[in-house]
Amino acid sequence: MKGYMTPSALSSLIAVPLLVAASVAALLTMSDAPTLYRYAAVLPLAYVMGALPWGYVVLLMHRGIDIRDYGSGRTGVSNALRTAGYKLAGLVLALDLVKGIAAVLLARALIGDPTAEVAAGLMGLVGHNWPVFLRFRGGRGIAPGLGGLAVMSPLSAISGVVVFLPVCVFTRYLSLGSMLGVAAACLVLVALMLLGFNPLGSISNLYLVYGLLGGSVIIWQHRDNIQRLIQGTERRIGNPAARIEQ
Repeated sequence: MKGYMTPSALSSLIAVPLLVAASVAALLTMSDAPTLYRYAAVLPLAYVMGALPWGYVVLLMHRGIDIRDYGSGRTGVSNALRTAGYKLAGLVLALDLVKGIAAVLLARALIGDPTAEVAAGLMGLVGHNWPVFLRFRGGRGIAPGLGGLAVMSPLSAISGVVVFLPVCVFTRYLSLGSMLGVAAACLVLVALMLLGFNPLGSISNLYLVYGLLGGSVIIWQHRDNIQRLIQGTERRIGNPAARIEQ
C-alpha cells in the first residue's frame, strides 16, 4: 500500500515550506555557532527541503490525482509531464530545481565551505529520491541535482542542459536525455577540475564528489529505464502515462 494522505496530512505537508523558511531564518543567526552545530542543523534541513514531493502536491492540488498511480509511479518531472502535461510539469520542474539550489545556498551561507555545499546538495538529492513524507518513494533526482550543480559549477550544469535538450528532441526519450546530460555535466566538471578553470565563478575540487556521487545515484535511479531502452520498450515524450493496475 502506498499510504494515501488524508486532507489534514496534506495540509501539514503544504505547511512544511513555511516551517523550512522559519528554520532558515533561525539558522541565519547561528553564524557564530561551532561548525559542527551548523552542520547538524543544515544537513537535516537540506534533506527535508529535498523531500518535499512537489510532483505529488502539485498534481493532487490541481488535478485531484495521486501521481504515484500513473506511469512510473514516481513523483518527478518526467512522470508529471506524462501524467498532467507541460504546464504542471514546468511548475514541478521549477520547484524541484529550487530544492537543490536552496540546499546548497543554505550551506554556503551558514557554513561557507565546499564540503558543506556538497553534503547539503547530496542530502537534498537523497530527500528527493527517498522522501520521508511518501514512504521513501520519490523521483530520480535530475531537477534537484541540476539545481545544486548550478550553484557549484554553472558551466557544468549548462553543459548538461545543452546535451539534454537535443537528445530529448531528436529521440523523444526523456530518460536517455537525462542520463546523457548527467554524463556530459560530469565530464565538463572533470575537465574544469583538471584545467583549474571556471569562467562563471570559483570552483572547488570537492565539487567533483558531488558530480560523480550525485550523478551515480541519478543513473542508478534510471536502471529500469536503461532496461527498457535496451529492450526497445521505453516510453517516449508524448506518450501519456497509463494508470497503474492495483
